[in-house]
Amino acid sequence: MDNQKFFSRLHVFLDALTIALSYLLAWVLRFIGPFSYNAVRARSFEQYMSYLILLIPLFLLLYHAFSLYVPMRMQGRRLVLSSLIKANTLGVLVAIFVLYMINEGDISRSMYGMFYMINICLSCLVRMLVFHMLRQMRRRGLNTRQVLLVGFSRAAQEYIDRVLENPQWGIIVRGILDDEIAAGTVYKGIKVLGRIANLTVILPANRLDEIAITLGLKDYDRLEEIVAMCEKSGVHTKFIPDYNNIVPTKPYTEDILGLPVINIRYVPLTNTFNAMVKRVMDVVGALAALVISSPVMIFFAILIKITSPGPLIYKQERVGLHNKTFRMFKFRSMEVQSEAEEKKAWTVKNDPRVTTVGRFMRHTSIDELPQLFNILKGDMSLVGPRPERPFFVEKFREEIPRYMVKHQVRPGLTGWAQVNGYRGDTSIRKRIEYDLFYIENWTVGFDIKILFLTFFRGFINKNAY
Repeated sequence: MDNQKFFSRLHVFLDALTIALSYLLAWVLRFIGPFSYNAVRARSFEQYMSYLILLIPLFLLLYHAFSLYVPMRMQGRRLVLSSLIKANTLGVLVAIFVLYMINEGDISRSMYGMFYMINICLSCLVRMLVFHMLRQMRRRGLNTRQVLLVGFSRAAQEYIDRVLENPQWGIIVRGILDDEIAAGTVYKGIKVLGRIANLTVILPANRLDEIAITLGLKDYDRLEEIVAMCEKSGVHTKFIPDYNNIVPTKPYTEDILGLPVINIRYVPLTNTFNAMVKRVMDVVGALAALVISSPVMIFFAILIKITSPGPLIYKQERVGLHNKTFRMFKFRSMEVQSEAEEKKAWTVKNDPRVTTVGRFMRHTSIDELPQLFNILKGDMSLVGPRPERPFFVEKFREEIPRYMVKHQVRPGLTGWAQVNGYRGDTSIRKRIEYDLFYIENWTVGFDIKILFLTFFRGFINKNAY
């Protein structure tokens, strides 16, 4: 049995033990310990413990579904904690639902709540101890993976960069084979050992754990030949494609009757169910926000009318979903001007066109509140990339790679770029990076996180003039 299988099975055993211990501690706290003062023990200890027969397999299955048994060398601590919380939340909900369906109404729900909290804490602690143990082993040269790279390319360089930045992974790159780079060439301490044909000599003579094919795009015609050569050795082979400049983040594949299709970009919101869920969140959230913010909106509507002549609401053309334009609503924060004048440029610091009330509204984002009506209309979403004027869209589409990808989803009232400080007079390139990350990694939880962060980071805008 190799190290990976051993540690995977060890994780399963430790998780089963942790679940049982957490369940027992929850029972003790509820019926014997400090929370037993109002406990009604309608079921015996044996009956409670008998449910572990179903509970342990359920939780282990969920841990597997949430990728908690993938090799720990590549997992971050926050990702592990997030997956543990998701798996435990779903597990407890399923357990309580099953108890309800079989009419076990006398089982303590509060005990299951305690079990939920204890199990997350203990499971996280166990995994951190395993992390620490594995790191110590790798520092002593144990539990490492010996990797040979085939092809000197950007993919090879980026792989080496990440391995060297993360020694806790325990990956040792033994060298690189390439037909065009001279033997002896060194990249960050990793040497080119010779030509690709040397695989037939190196593989039998070395104990390699993995071969990573990192060919450049121009060498892909040799891929089938090299894969066949690697697999003859029985060494695990993986392919690291050299198309990071084309597919900058994670692609996803489709199966068309056995033909794999790699999509250039994964956009979860193209899924009908995901889009429906997000739309329901938008409508419910916008209605709630309108009710909560209505006193503030009424107050500033009166102030605008008193302090500056002109319309209350300013409507500006913006580019939205599928490059279609729409009229975005804002409280008017500037003196009335012609359409030709307002198209000239962004607002700058100490811009004389901005009113006194408008300056405060822009700084606190109160001028954006009428966009809640855009959300109800379907032009916008609560969370998404901020929409831009057509003039600037035409300018940026030529200057910034992948700029137009942001229009594959509805624009938002707030967004991942905004809560990370990229608002107003800030880098457009960095803003697009954050927008693309959001588009490709959308989840309901991610939207909730951004809305939560908006309350702490997003309202006050130091770059708003």
